[in-house]
Amino acid sequence: MLYHSLSVFLNLTSKLSVCPVVKLNTMANEGENWKNAQSVYEFVVNNIKGEPVSLEKYRGNVLIIVNVASRCGYTANHYKELNELYEKFSESKGLKILAFPCNQFAHQEPGGSDEICQFASSKNVKFDLFEKIDVNGANAHPLWKYLKEKQGGILGNFIKWNFTKFVVDRNGQPVERFGPNVSPLQMLQALEKYW
Repeated sequence: MLYHSLSVFLNLTSKLSVCPVVKLNTMANEGENWKNAQSVYEFVVNNIKGEPVSLEKYRGNVLIIVNVASRCGYTANHYKELNELYEKFSESKGLKILAFPCNQFAHQEPGGSDEICQFASSKNVKFDLFEKIDVNGANAHPLWKYLKEKQGGILGNFIKWNFTKFVVDRNGQPVERFGPNVSPLQMLQALEKYW
């Protein structure tokens, strides 16, 4: 019995040591802890492959965090212009774009991760794509709850449609919010303030 308990303990501790950063940085993701977050760097999100990614990896970069959908009227132009911004400013200015598929608006992102990846590939997406999430409601991802709290919208903080964009400064602070009617290239003047 002692051997079994010891082997379980060793097995558990060896698993914990594999990803200690992820375990430490999930605090803001749990329950209502997002309300105490000091920056986006305290959140962990899953990439499109389902692998956890600590937003700490983006420290020191200006970010655009956006909810995307493949079957929306805004899709073609937004994907094109997000790619343009990324290609032009990723290396020179440290701009990173984090795209979160969402199916909450007229079911315009119904596919799974493989279908989303195929669509993104057809659009030559260069920026980072994450797992499909909810941005509103009880199941909204804590990162999105945090973003909405820090940068409220007109007529309420909830996300109104696909391609709502948050600008996050180099310190991990959400500093601006743009609706879907503002194209990514129209954000350029605002972005320049944070480079």
